[in-house]
Amino acid sequence: MTAPSPSPSPSPERARLASALREFKDRTGLSLAGLAAKTTFSKSSWDRYLNGRTLPPREAVRELCRLAGEPEGRCLALWEIAESEGSGRAEPAPPPEPAPAEQRTPLEQNSAHRRATLAAVLAAVSAVILGAVAAVALLLPGRDGGPGAPPAPSTTGPRCQGAVCEGKSPMHMKCAASPQTLAAYRTATGAWLELRYSHECGTSWARMWGTRIGDRLEMSAARHRGAADGRVRSVRIEDGVDADSYVYTPMTAAGPGSVVRACFDPAAGGGEECFDSRVAR
Repeated sequence: MTAPSPSPSPSPERARLASALREFKDRTGLSLAGLAAKTTFSKSSWDRYLNGRTLPPREAVRELCRLAGEPEGRCLALWEIAESEGSGRAEPAPPPEPAPAEQRTPLEQNSAHRRATLAAVLAAVSAVILGAVAAVALLLPGRDGGPGAPPAPSTTGPRCQGAVCEGKSPMHMKCAASPQTLAAYRTATGAWLELRYSHECGTSWARMWGTRIGDRLEMSAARHRGAADGRVRSVRIEDGVDADSYVYTPMTAAGPGSVVRACFDPAAGGGEECFDSRVAR
């Protein structure tokens, strides 16, 4: 006698979307009941969406992103991938759960097998490529160092600290793994700004999203408010890809007690907007 099949787990695409939605929910600080009160979807619906049991409607994703201050482009891109993985376009009502394997047609079973095989092959290829890149990196000298340069920091932690991080990317230097948000600010044009601080790297930077081409963001860190001893780091929105993404300034060294300041200059005009925050001692 054949044992009953367990409930099918979400597809990788749907699981990825659900994980992102849970992150956005945590950012809002709302409970499931709170989400239901602030959106047009029920508490039970949000429970299904956030656990990947049901693909949410497009509008549910948009509403959660708006509450979390997340760029709509990224949210909808994840939803499009998850939705297109299924059959047909999503309807306003949530689609039904996928059927157990023994209830699928031979064509559906073959399609699922091909997707699983392709995913395994891609994972294997990625592992080989990453291994090759790591091996080459060990053989090449550092860009800023020569034969006497110190060994590279561990790949599992930050790749720089303090003054060594000046002007470098927080993402590339692995300083953005678990940063502290010092302050958040929404501009008159609707763009979102954040001041970030990494205790491990001893650095600060700013990021922006929901922007327009030509918008510019500057940040600096000083010993106290009004001081002019900090280096100014800046970034500009160059194209549509930037406008739909998080864009970061380079880092500057900062420590406990430093005052970190950011100024936003919108391409549409209207005047510069600035805000600041102090790193806790």
